[in-house]
Order: sequence, then structure tokens, then C-alpha cells
Amino acid sequence: AEVHIIGQISSASGFSKSALFCKWGLQAGGAWKVLGGLKEGQTQVDNSAIGEVAYFSHPIDIHYATRGLQGWPKIWIQVFHQDSFGRNELVGYGFTHIPSSPGLHNIEVVTWKPSGNLTDTISQHFLGGGHQLKNTELIFSSQERYRLTTLAMGKVFAQVHIVLRNFDRFGIEC
Repeated sequence: AEVHIIGQISSASGFSKSALFCKWGLQAGGAWKVLGGLKEGQTQVDNSAIGEVAYFSHPIDIHYATRGLQGWPKIWIQVFHQDSFGRNELVGYGFTHIPSSPGLHNIEVVTWKPSGNLTDTISQHFLGGGHQLKNTELIFSSQERYRLTTLAMGKVFAQVHIVLRNFDRFGIEC
């Protein structure tokens, strides 16, 4: 069976910083093979005002082959702020599952970032930077994520078209 995911990361809103960009990727299980397209990428920096919508219109186009439904693709996103010196600061992590039904879907990825104790927060305020995950698999894996203390951040919006092919051969109705 085959799955085509065609769409775009369109925008982000609700962040307390401007000059945002996203790093993104698609994570799928072991039975999934990429036939074409890129499974990760990065948007351009949109220098919108603080609190306004950042527009990306960054394309996503990937073609998978699979032998089963287990490990259905998820999209993970890291949102960064770029300051006037070109330094990049993490402002959010997030992920969501790619819809499994064919057609056009609007996706909303809610983001969060790790928080620290009071000393960490004061240090971050005066020195900049912030907490980042050592292992980015925690973004989409729930194994150890429950231990993290996090802060809610903004949302990233995407639109994807899902095209399914040959699922009927495996007894799955689309």
C-alpha cells in the first residue's frame, strides 16, 4: 500500500517572539519506506511582529510505501526565533499524527517548550537561550515525556492532502 502526503506548513501564531522559522520532519514506523520526497526540512524566517501570524507556505511532498498500518506517520515540529545577530533560540516543540483518511486536512500542531526552575528562568532572561531536549525523539515519543515540566507555546498550522493507494488489497477500506 502507498500513502502520498502533499501539502504545506502554512503559518504559526501565538508565540511571544518574532522572526520565527520551523524545522520539521515526518516520523514513521519500521514497515514504512520513503519512495520519494523529503522527510524533513526547514522553513524560511518570517520576520512578523510579535504576536502576529508568521507565514511560511513551506511545501511538504512525500510518498511512502508500507506493509501495515502500525507506525502511521507523525509530523514533528521545532519552532525557533532568530535574533538580530543570527542566533537561533528554541521557542517550541510539537507533533501530531498525519490523518489516515484521504482528502484535504487542516492540521494544528500545539507546541510546548521545556521549563526549568527559578534559577534557570532568571539565567535565561539575562543570558538568553533556553532549555532544549538532548534527545529530540521525546517530541513524538511518549516514553519519557511525562517527566518533563513544560510551558505551552503557540500553534503551527498546516494543510495536507492524503492520497491512499492499494489499501484495498490489504482489506482496508478508504
